[in-house]
Amino acid sequence: MARNHATDPIIVFDAQCILCSANAQFVLRHDRARRFRLASMQNGVGAALYRRFGIDPRRPETLIIVDGDSMLRDSDAVLAIYAGLGWPWKALGVLRLVPRLVRDPVYRWIARNRYRIFGRREACWVPPADYADRVL
Repeated sequence: MARNHATDPIIVFDAQCILCSANAQFVLRHDRARRFRLASMQNGVGAALYRRFGIDPRRPETLIIVDGDSMLRDSDAVLAIYAGLGWPWKALGVLRLVPRLVRDPVYRWIARNRYRIFGRREACWVPPADYADRVL
């Protein structure tokens, strides 16, 4: 029986950012339960989700996870992704012991400087066809 992904959490990411695209590819490869869907901030679905939660899709400095009516951002979103991937990635959840007051500034610094540090694609990353059911 095919799984209905309509209620799965959506990770909204920057498909032009090399780091963000690499993370999206990592999620697709390691999400054996096929729990997450992905949307780039450059497409209509991702941009609409950013706007829904008060983030300008033209100048975002975070990835988000949208799960129904709730949203996680910054380091909470990253840790939720790894927790959702199961073992051994779930072990990174120990980083929740680091206060958000410390985690989020580090996350935001990387996010603000992502193009300078990791580079930027001229065109958005496009996932392989075998992941079409998980990419919006």
